[in-house]
Amino acid sequence: MKKTILNRIAQLFFVLLGVSFLTFIVAHSTPSDPAEMKYEVLGIIPSEELLEQTREEMGLNDPVFVQYCRWVKNVLNGNLGESSKYGEPVLRQMMRKLPMTIKLAAVSGLVMISLSFPLGIYTAVKQNKFSDYFIRFLSFMGMSLPNFWLALILMYIFSVKLGWFHVISKDSFKDMILPVVTLAISLVSRYVRQVRAAILEELNSDYVMGARARGIPERTILFKHVMANAILPIITLMGLSLGSLLGGTAVIETIFSWRGIGDMVVQGIRVRDYHLIQGYVLWMAVIYVGVNLLVDMTQQFLDPQIRLKRRVD
Repeated sequence: MKKTILNRIAQLFFVLLGVSFLTFIVAHSTPSDPAEMKYEVLGIIPSEELLEQTREEMGLNDPVFVQYCRWVKNVLNGNLGESSKYGEPVLRQMMRKLPMTIKLAAVSGLVMISLSFPLGIYTAVKQNKFSDYFIRFLSFMGMSLPNFWLALILMYIFSVKLGWFHVISKDSFKDMILPVVTLAISLVSRYVRQVRAAILEELNSDYVMGARARGIPERTILFKHVMANAILPIITLMGLSLGSLLGGTAVIETIFSWRGIGDMVVQGIRVRDYHLIQGYVLWMAVIYVGVNLLVDMTQQFLDPQIRLKRRVD
């Protein structure tokens, strides 16, 4: 276990290095001028002398590789740079926005788990019955609807027409309902089908037929044996979804004016805030590698075959 964790930490370093370098190159290859965008955000029309001075202060006149090495050195010292959009350190801005994203991700993930597992198990047990077809049809519709379109429809109905929710979020629990519903519809629809497929695959296994032949109750077979084997591949998929939620769902946060990290990076992209974009990419890389590590550790804990293989190797 310790060896696996150390290997993943080493992989994390190289993944972060590669992702941050590619992002840095792509961001700096855009034709816009960060110095000019900085003053445009403030509503100032700068002179050419002021622009040149600002470029020098921001280090934009140095070669891209030199700028990247400077950025890496600052990151290792806990400095992600200063945001030209917000006029403060990127790390401080991210720490201010992160709790909102974590709140939205936690509630959406909880709704996803609490609905997708019962519905997936139910449709597997009621295979080819009317309830199975009906829930599968709803899940297919939920997967097919684009998130941004669904968000706009929900906002139009419940905020504009009915007036139940604010059009611009006030950061309250009530204003979190529509973003959570939008995210949950897509996630639940996807995982109902995944859970159903995993349960059905296990129900058709030889050990299930043997357990039935020995007279073991169907409920015991389902929850004690089938679920233990079916849950492993689902954990991996759910881990990736939770990782994407923690990275901030930019479109949903922007539509509902939810002041999370996803909305923050959208605002940063509009003004070519390089430091803010780099900080966000770094955060996303850490989240995905960290979530994958947690998923692997969970699988080793739940699956005795993986633990036995590790010991043999």
